[in-house]
Amino acid sequence: MLMRDLGIIPAQKADAAGEGPSPYVNLSRRAFVGGAGLFVLGVTLAGCSTYVEPEIDADAFDLPEPGASPLTEVRGGDATPALWIAIDRDGAVKITCHRSEMGQQVWTSMAQIVADELEADWDKVEIIQAEGHERYGDQNTDGSRSVRFNFHRLRVAGAAMRQMLVAAAALYWKLPVEQCSAKGGLVSNTQNDETLSYGNLAELAGKLEIPAEADITLKTPKEWRYINAEIPSLTVPRIVRGEGTFGIDVQRPGMVYAVVARPPQLFGRVSSFDDAKTLEVPGVLKTVRLPDARPPALFQPLGGVAVVARDTWAAIEGRRALEIAWAAGPNAGYDSDAFAEQLKATARASGKVRRARGDVPAALAAAKKRVSAEYYAPHLGQTPMEPPSATAEWDGDRLECWACVQDPQSTRATLAEALGIDKENIKVTPTWLGGAFGRKSKPDFVVEAALIARDVGKPVKVTWTREDDIRHGYFHSVSAQYCEGGLDADGKCTAWLHRTVFPPISSTFDNTVAEPSDGEMGMGASDVPFAMPNLRVESGNAKGHVRIGWLRSVANIYHAFAVQSFAAELAHAAGRDQKDYLLELIGPPRKIDPETEGAKYGNYGASLEEYPIDTGRLRNVLEKAAAMAEWGRKLPAGRGLGIAVHRSFLSYIATVVEVAVKPDGSLSIPGVWLAVDAGTVINPRHVRAQMEGGTIYALSNALYGAITAKDGAIVQDNFPSWRLMRMREAPRAFEVEIVASDAPPGGVGEPASPPAAPALANAIFAATGHRMRTLPLIGAEGSKLKLPTKQSA
Repeated sequence: MLMRDLGIIPAQKADAAGEGPSPYVNLSRRAFVGGAGLFVLGVTLAGCSTYVEPEIDADAFDLPEPGASPLTEVRGGDATPALWIAIDRDGAVKITCHRSEMGQQVWTSMAQIVADELEADWDKVEIIQAEGHERYGDQNTDGSRSVRFNFHRLRVAGAAMRQMLVAAAALYWKLPVEQCSAKGGLVSNTQNDETLSYGNLAELAGKLEIPAEADITLKTPKEWRYINAEIPSLTVPRIVRGEGTFGIDVQRPGMVYAVVARPPQLFGRVSSFDDAKTLEVPGVLKTVRLPDARPPALFQPLGGVAVVARDTWAAIEGRRALEIAWAAGPNAGYDSDAFAEQLKATARASGKVRRARGDVPAALAAAKKRVSAEYYAPHLGQTPMEPPSATAEWDGDRLECWACVQDPQSTRATLAEALGIDKENIKVTPTWLGGAFGRKSKPDFVVEAALIARDVGKPVKVTWTREDDIRHGYFHSVSAQYCEGGLDADGKCTAWLHRTVFPPISSTFDNTVAEPSDGEMGMGASDVPFAMPNLRVESGNAKGHVRIGWLRSVANIYHAFAVQSFAAELAHAAGRDQKDYLLELIGPPRKIDPETEGAKYGNYGASLEEYPIDTGRLRNVLEKAAAMAEWGRKLPAGRGLGIAVHRSFLSYIATVVEVAVKPDGSLSIPGVWLAVDAGTVINPRHVRAQMEGGTIYALSNALYGAITAKDGAIVQDNFPSWRLMRMREAPRAFEVEIVASDAPPGGVGEPASPPAAPALANAIFAATGHRMRTLPLIGAEGSKLKLPTKQSA
């Protein structure tokens, strides 16, 4: 009898179309800790071993029942092996990934961590996508935290199972455990060199007690086989073959399709609508009025009218025919150009002190030379390749959703509140995400699908068009910043003043909030690593008029742009090389704590003991990137190098950009050189890909990206007005060097973005003598740099 027949392992459910086994298998811990108190490893008895070896009858061993000892106290969360690993009789190792795969290769990196400590055969590793559930701990796939949050506990889970498999083999052979060892999915012994496969040992190992963390021996870095190895992606081959499931791919029997007409302004609402022409469109089934959104924005849908049809095209055509009148919301007067001037005025005035060292006003007054500059960065949109999409199925009291979400648990909680049902009656399974960049951590689009499904009584897929994605997203905050520095007679910086003003992300969750959070300030402002004797960081208040959300690297984008641009401006004012002057600003290698100067910055949720702000690591990547680019080499007229360095998400990145600028402002980027210290690296090839992707994403936004608003409505609607960098505009050469480090893992998905824009702007100054302080540098309608008529630095 199979273990699933005993209720220990659930039978596989039908896939989205009801035509076969689902790729999503719920391997809950409850399923593995049965009434008999026996711990098993998710072993299925179907199939046969690929090795010629004795069959092990687990029932032949008279073993005491193991105590209930799940590894729930491990740093980072639950490391109980059965939560993460299942081993089939044929030796297949199924590893559960509880984070969302969006092209960052988390499926592969999580598997590498577990499989290395498990000593699994990589060719037999398979990935199971976890549903959203508290048993997995934090599932929010943002903040470049997937590896950092899970590195230790996944290693413990893999090592615990490895030791249990070795103990099972020792029990079978009647040998001391010390004479047995595991490698590549096999356990061998030193007495007669016999081997037993993991598949053969799994059931017996499941009868043994889970070792306590103190008794688990983790491998040393020298023993790693998969960690820090360039393992090929587990997802890319499937994507190339057209396999795998993205949000838009989900199919359910009897499914219908919907698009939504949403109010143009935040908290606008439907005044009236006439759907007569809509219902005449072939394929349209009905319209559904969605609830009006009310402050605060949270993750609720924007409201409006859904058009439900037999296919997406009919729904889009039906929406086009819909006659709808909108009532203006409280943000109807929002004009982003006028708001920019308000932000700049606020930045020029004194603000709330967020960090202070020495006496900046006195030092500025005594300075031989004072330098000041204003910087501006507009709203941005995430615009992932795949716009939001969600499928919901409602059966009267239970809801099941499949969606391209970054955080299935917050999605589940949001759905429960919106529908007024217990979240235990809701199942959310993340699909693959065709990019996200922060947009898909907000599940408003999943709530839309659920509300419509409940109304129509059928499974519903909601699709956002590109126009929907650009006009109705959660936008990266707009920012104005003011910087002032004082130089002594030798050009040394004696005083640093930085003011930053932007609508905070928290305004989305409480519309009365206008003050930046400590976390946002700690993304490149209050944690600035400079060593001058007098330093002051201030913030100003700004109200949000659109939904403000996180975008790849969040507040680091505009803070790094201002700080690293101004550092280069000070170098120019001092008559110094920008790289050498930047090293002087950073000062000697040391570990700093901004909290000793009044800053509360969070350090990305990590302790300073484990993840200190280490200026030695910052200096190192700066010098490496400069060496890679052959900093100081002679360049022809119209060519320039720019450099920037930034610590974010606990990693250190330095970027050098080379530009070629023609007299008419035409720009090309001959090369980019980047050095990264991200601590312990799981997969170097994927780190390099993230460095390249994060840099190009940032360069695209720096050159062209701007979301603007008139009368409260977003002006941009598709890629002609929200322009992205074309392939021919991308850097012609791109080199990445990963610094070898034994520090704990830092982030890699976001840290490459912040230094890209200031390095670009600094390179343009080096090439042209013109300082550009306002983003974007070109804009969607332009093709050339908006160069000033005279030098402004």
